[in-house]
Amino acid sequence: MQTFIGSPALSPFRQQKLLALVQAQVPEVKQLNAHFVHFVDSETSLSSDHTEVLEKLLRYGPHMEEVSSEGRLFLVVPRAGTISPWSSKATDIAHNCNLAAVNRLERGIAYHVGCADGFLWSDESVDAVAACLHDRMIEMVLDSNEQASCLFDHQQPAPSESIDVLGQGNDALREANQRLGLAMTEDEIDYLLEYFTSVKRNPVDAELMMFAQANSEHCRHKIFNADWIIDGEKQDLSLFKMIRNTYESHSEDVLSAYSDNSSVIASHKAKRFIPDGDSRQYGYHDEHIAMLMKVETHNHPTAISPFPGAATGSGGEIRDEGATGRGSKPKVGLSGFSVSNLKLPDNPQPWETDYGKPERIVSALDIMLEGPIGSAAFNNEFGRPNIAGYFRTFEEKVAGPDGDEVRGYHKPIMLAGGYGNIREQHIEKLALPVGTPIVVLGGPAMLIGLGGGAASSMDSGASAEDLDFASVQRGNPEMERRCQEVIDGCWSQADNNPILSIHDVGAGGLSNALPELVHDGGRGAEFELREVHIDEPGMSPMQIWSNESQERYVIAVDPARIDDFKALCERERCPYAILGETTEDLTLKVHDRHFDNYPVDMPLDVLLGKPPRMLRDVKHIEVKHDALDTRQVDITEAAFNVLRLPSVANKTFLITIGDRSVTGMVTRDQMVGPWQVPVADVAVTTSSYEGYCGEAMAMGERTPVALLDGPASARMAIAESLTNIMAASIEKISDIKLSANWMAPAGHPGEDAVLYDTVKTVGMEICPQLGLTIPVGKDSMSMKTVWQEQGEAKSVTAPLSLIITAFTPVTDVRKTLTPQLRTDIDNTGLLLIDLGNGRNRLGGSALAQTCKQVGDVPPDVDDVEQLRAFFEVFQQLNKDGKIIAWHDRSDGGLFACLSEMAFAGHCGLDIQLDSMLADSDSDAVSVLFNEELGGVIQIRCDDLDDVESAFESAGLSGCLHELGKINSEDQITISNNSFPVFSAARQSLQQAWSETSYHMQKLRDNPECAQQEFDAITQDDKGLNVKLGFDINDDVAAPLIQTGVRPNIAVLREQGVNGQIEMAAAFDRAGFNAIDVHMSDIINGDVTFDDFKGLVACGGFSYGDVLGAGEGWAKSILFNSRARDVFEAYFKREDTFSLGVCNGCQMMANLKELIPGAENWPHFVRNNSEQFEGRFSLVEVIESPSILMKDMAGSSMPIAVAHGEGRAEYESDEQRQKVNKAMHYVDHNARPTEVYPLNPNGSPEGLTGFCSDDGRATIMMPHPERVFRAVQHSWHPDDWQEDAPWMRLFRNARVWVS
Repeated sequence: MQTFIGSPALSPFRQQKLLALVQAQVPEVKQLNAHFVHFVDSETSLSSDHTEVLEKLLRYGPHMEEVSSEGRLFLVVPRAGTISPWSSKATDIAHNCNLAAVNRLERGIAYHVGCADGFLWSDESVDAVAACLHDRMIEMVLDSNEQASCLFDHQQPAPSESIDVLGQGNDALREANQRLGLAMTEDEIDYLLEYFTSVKRNPVDAELMMFAQANSEHCRHKIFNADWIIDGEKQDLSLFKMIRNTYESHSEDVLSAYSDNSSVIASHKAKRFIPDGDSRQYGYHDEHIAMLMKVETHNHPTAISPFPGAATGSGGEIRDEGATGRGSKPKVGLSGFSVSNLKLPDNPQPWETDYGKPERIVSALDIMLEGPIGSAAFNNEFGRPNIAGYFRTFEEKVAGPDGDEVRGYHKPIMLAGGYGNIREQHIEKLALPVGTPIVVLGGPAMLIGLGGGAASSMDSGASAEDLDFASVQRGNPEMERRCQEVIDGCWSQADNNPILSIHDVGAGGLSNALPELVHDGGRGAEFELREVHIDEPGMSPMQIWSNESQERYVIAVDPARIDDFKALCERERCPYAILGETTEDLTLKVHDRHFDNYPVDMPLDVLLGKPPRMLRDVKHIEVKHDALDTRQVDITEAAFNVLRLPSVANKTFLITIGDRSVTGMVTRDQMVGPWQVPVADVAVTTSSYEGYCGEAMAMGERTPVALLDGPASARMAIAESLTNIMAASIEKISDIKLSANWMAPAGHPGEDAVLYDTVKTVGMEICPQLGLTIPVGKDSMSMKTVWQEQGEAKSVTAPLSLIITAFTPVTDVRKTLTPQLRTDIDNTGLLLIDLGNGRNRLGGSALAQTCKQVGDVPPDVDDVEQLRAFFEVFQQLNKDGKIIAWHDRSDGGLFACLSEMAFAGHCGLDIQLDSMLADSDSDAVSVLFNEELGGVIQIRCDDLDDVESAFESAGLSGCLHELGKINSEDQITISNNSFPVFSAARQSLQQAWSETSYHMQKLRDNPECAQQEFDAITQDDKGLNVKLGFDINDDVAAPLIQTGVRPNIAVLREQGVNGQIEMAAAFDRAGFNAIDVHMSDIINGDVTFDDFKGLVACGGFSYGDVLGAGEGWAKSILFNSRARDVFEAYFKREDTFSLGVCNGCQMMANLKELIPGAENWPHFVRNNSEQFEGRFSLVEVIESPSILMKDMAGSSMPIAVAHGEGRAEYESDEQRQKVNKAMHYVDHNARPTEVYPLNPNGSPEGLTGFCSDDGRATIMMPHPERVFRAVQHSWHPDDWQEDAPWMRLFRNARVWVS
């Protein structure tokens, strides 16, 4: 092993934060420094030339001063037996730089902790500091660099363990059940004993682990399939049968339900844009683009280790989508979190009480500081925009069956979902012929994630702590991206798709995925265990077979196409292994050639057969709740408190960490209007880069209501999903399909009966009545946390929690409504639609929560037909252009609804409650803060008669109330019969609403940036605007396109790049032949650039941004002689142009020694915020030689931004002065800015685009390819037509080539 010391690992503010954390545990600590250490395992000693190359590879990141190495060493490295994502990608780079002797690169962080003179380290103080410095889920702490050699140790394989059931019977199985954390029930133990006794052999541990995972509550949904007796009366239907009733009642347009990883529904015919498998040329294909939908949860792992738990939650859901049918394409995502109270250390709230927690789970604050980053990072790196979600905190002592009890989310909900597209001929998995090769695609097996399915089926705290930690996985999104590129390469072949069937590897690992794959195909199989790629040879057969290492799929490949499949994998550099093939005999046999035995030999009908059914014999328990006394509520105090409640408050800190523009198909993300305020009700995408049909999703959840009335909470969740999604243009209500995610504390007194009632109202009543189908969903039935504290048994129990996600095709994405109040439209008014019909029920409301109560009577859907009628009249009014803005009433009630509309519109409001209150003494509190169904629309006053007539015709005239108008004073005033009820400045309300986000960003990111964003709320700001120096609708390339000549442009990607398709679409529209070129094609000698006039390096995360963003990609060119020659020859040709965007910009900046006239380009490093920034920013084009920016100088316009390392760093001021500047971030007055978030990365002078001296090479961090159409913009002026201003950049390229 060789060791290479790296650069400092912490920025100054992160160093100070960590020092304070350590000092809180060991006050004697006085200093803390950290730097990277790289460890190299190689076949032979490296030559001096190879060592020099390696030293250059390992020199990356921003320039920072060297740090001291004084003090005690805490060396944090990946857990032995695992390989970090950094390692796998850095090793790939080394191999592509011809360092074949390198077996593996690994990285650690050396923390040097200095203490006061005379301090002696004890075991306790060492452990306390170590706990602050590492995540024991995925890391370990060593005392010296030499000890890191254990990372490369290769132990002898451990043998299988036989469980002596023939000699010890059930006792042997019970002992193994406890020791291995199998969570098997007594009837399952009896079932296995009977089988193994009948075949006269003992089971092997691999077989028991396989059976436990395959038959866990997590995988088999025993409670939803159980028989029920309630209050002594046998029930006719299981929970699942009641859900299936929605499909049996309304199955139209559902193409797949309950039988695969995702559900598939009919959508639109549109033009799918993909590269041809042979020519690699991108092109359009007219076809029906079916929509698939899935929502998953990953609650238990997120409670134990939030970042990897949430990351693998999102990654697993993405795999579910990609492994639907015979392979499909994930498109956009959502994420959601329910946690207990945050208890922000510098911002405590009056409704928060500390009820304690067990040591093994982290706090709600830690979950929300780390979990959303994990989820966002996986989506970002995979290349899936996360454009919807929710966030709720709840933790309160409430009345229970046996007195007061604490209800909350110590076991959190981590929700991951989304939708994608699939070709209709690929929806059904095919039967498998005997002899079908079975392939595992993706990363290696590692000793992580053992027993995750079983662990997720237990109450938090009910298993041994070491088993909790063993059950959590670790994510590598760049590997999953490679897998998806292979899957895309298969399904894009249409009828020649080589995939017969595919299954993701999730809970239970291969031991669950492979049996399901072959069983679904009607076959058995025989596998060779040692064909599995293993990065820890010492693993036992059980560990190889059942570990839940992520980013893997199992695939049945057409035997005649196996070579084609291998070629796809090799081009994408995606690991694969052929494990075996299908057999006629319906038995699963797994051979181990190392031990020459069979660790698994079991008939599939025994493994996946029907063990004895579960019976739930439960009773209803009445609990009395006290009403919320509104007479004691001060409206002003209540208003500010409700806005601060996280479920109501600004969620920017959860949104801007995500890339919301990748794919170039997002038309409505969370951020609304010129001021980019996160209040959107719905997420919308286009089906294609041409046309305006699309898809949408929205969420609904009202979980505190379930503490009072479970069925009402479900009806309200469904209704809220409808009032959110109806902001999109939808042909009919039955086009909407729902995903239902059920979380419940099964077994808690009274909860099972409430669960049954709630499922019944969903499956047998409201959904059939509305014509809605639930073709997909998930349940998690162990939502309770138990622990001992000083000898006292404690628990926190979640409410019954139904999270609804609605999905639908959209007829016209341009018709999507937002909550932005329009001040630029004269003479408008606001109307409330109150589907609560004046009941004003406050139970389970945000107001009640801020008063440390829940109330007694919650809102409900009292009239389903009224809801349907509202949906239909609303859609017609939108179609007729009668609605300007819309926002639903939900958390926080009418007050929060109006406030958020005012925030988005940067305006004040004059609101009168007269029509809802009889006199000035009436209860304004209940009117303002009830969370009954409904919402607010902004209309033109001239349209009032038409709107009222439409509502009257629908039988809804009694629901309509005139509220008032916007004002220019930026003051929100509310009155009742001329009596003042409330008045406050919009800015002060918006700052209160933004406090949670501000404090979370201050704790998590650079506090200086958080402060700047918070301060901007009170500043005079006219918002995003556009100033163009050219005609947006002038297609300067049209004459050239009409000639039929289409020059070739290489759309270049490396492993981990994810923005190639939208880039190809933009150049295709401009008149180019866009050709997919992978770096493998160049390194292998299959492609040169001789036939190309243009080259574009695309955005994404090449090699996962290890060795610096874009630096690894660049170095694999600079240190690979073949690749270097190809690029150098291209850049020297004077008839070519090149463009680098985002990751491609970073890469080309590191290639500047090959690009004539680029020697002054900067290096791009970590954003000042030290956070990924997904923003919609204003930039101005600067006069420059860039051929792509011709005639655009002086124009300022919005553009998509999505990067974590976009800050330009210069070696000197002279370099910065000499560089050819092409673009800079500007404020909303068109002045260059370094202020966050207008400048999202902190680049000096706001500079973010550059070009070479002759203008043929241009680089930029923002993404013009994601906003070449008007509809791709989060906001744009009303008069824009199809083209956006950035289309000119691509057309300029075509004009120059002429």
